[in-house]
Amino acid sequence: MLRHLPNLICLARIVLIWPIVVTLRDANYEAAMVFFALAAVSDGLDGYLAKRFNWTSELGKLLDPAADKLLLVCVFVSATWLGLVPRWLTAAAVARDVLIALGALVFRVGFGRLHGRPTLLSKLNTAVQLGYLLCVTAHAAFGFASATALAVFAVVTLATTVISGADYALAFTRRALTVPARSS
Repeated sequence: MLRHLPNLICLARIVLIWPIVVTLRDANYEAAMVFFALAAVSDGLDGYLAKRFNWTSELGKLLDPAADKLLLVCVFVSATWLGLVPRWLTAAAVARDVLIALGALVFRVGFGRLHGRPTLLSKLNTAVQLGYLLCVTAHAAFGFASATALAVFAVVTLATTVISGADYALAFTRRALTVPARSS
């Protein structure tokens, strides 16, 4: 039973998306920050448990990145809608995720199964995006972090987003060049 704990934590992260979005919408920023912090911590916890105790599964390999993408996209879009996050940053974050998904789909269709793991840059980008959104909610809730600090953090988040997206594009391209294409 314990070996399924990382997957249950991923599911809990997905379930937390709704209360985060609703509390943001209702300007209950304190609750939104608490829910988001729980979701952010769950991302690290499920990965730690899966690796530490070898509780990995094929479902977990799909569920964890899906939970991350859903959480980040929903919170970026909601926070942008409310004027808490700049549009250009949300556009970059969403575009990166769409690009990765399309790249994986094209690779799967054209070349076969994609045996990929998140890169170190991708993990760093996820951590930076989670940290940025946590600071945004903390700023909205308690005025924590100045507007200048948030602006600088937004630029750092943009940089990791763009670099991580480019890294994935290069990895897909390199792999496609070394694997024979499927014949029709």
